Amino acid sequence: MEYRQLGNSGLQVSTIGLGTNNFGMRLDAAQTALIVNHALDVGINMIDTANSYGKGLSEEYIGKALKGKRDQAVLATKVSSRMNEGPNNAGNSRRHIIAEVEASLRRLDTDYIDLYQIHWWDSNTPLEETLRTLDDLVSQGKIRYAGSSNFSAWHACEAAWTAQSLGVTSLVSTQPRYSMMDRVVENELVPFCQKYGVGILPYYPLENGFLTGKYRRNEDAPAGTRLAANDRGMFTDKNFDVLDGLIAFAEARDHTVLDLAFSWLLANKAVSSVIAGATKIEQVITNSKAAAWDLTTEEVDEVNGILGAN
Repeated sequence: MEYRQLGNSGLQVSTIGLGTNNFGMRLDAAQTALIVNHALDVGINMIDTANSYGKGLSEEYIGKALKGKRDQAVLATKVSSRMNEGPNNAGNSRRHIIAEVEASLRRLDTDYIDLYQIHWWDSNTPLEETLRTLDDLVSQGKIRYAGSSNFSAWHACEAAWTAQSLGVTSLVSTQPRYSMMDRVVENELVPFCQKYGVGILPYYPLENGFLTGKYRRNEDAPAGTRLAANDRGMFTDKNFDVLDGLIAFAEARDHTVLDLAFSWLLANKAVSSVIAGATKIEQVITNSKAAAWDLTTEEVDEVNGILGAN
């Protein structure tokens, strides 16, 4: 497993991270422990969750799975989503963040969180209040680093400028939706991160499974797969034309399109870790091996030609 710095911080994270939004929903505590343990065994140290995943059960199950192994993991969680009824039980206010970090620490059964991420932008809370709160939590040792998720380029820029102006903890990473089939963030957010050393943590790298190669044109989606009930707009001739080109490119080099999905993202050195969910041990192993393909500049250019304009 390769490791990279998380943005411009000194923290080393595995290039493939474990997404855990299925924990507490599709997976119970025992199944979660199996996935987490195998992730650690293959060198994945980046474990990404959120207080809202499984209504808190994801954090709880991860905490149990990491008992006695906490030091092997870089534990990332998030705050912003509504956890309870009431006007102050959502968002990025000092009150909500402090209440939720304590709840996350209890569920995770740990005394610190490696990366605490603002899950969503909150236009109702002054950014200064949010950043000062995160800075206080770093000073208290409850979190080590702070990051963001689902921020636009101007959100990330505003956060960086405000943190620098205040002299407080800056956000070392951002977590956007980003894949070969969804490249909108390349217009502004990616160049910003490259320029200012903000680590990118892409989620949905396989575009809900479309980039695994299991879906084929004019064929029924395999039963039980994520896109079987709802194709989410992916099953178009244009998308299948792209997919066919990607599969041919990968197979000509003795790889799968899944390998390509991860390796293409990691060809951008601003990407610190690609967050990929897993519900089976086999998926953990396959994902962990995918990052071993180091694309050349020429290969990246060829893939971008297949993808066309973003």
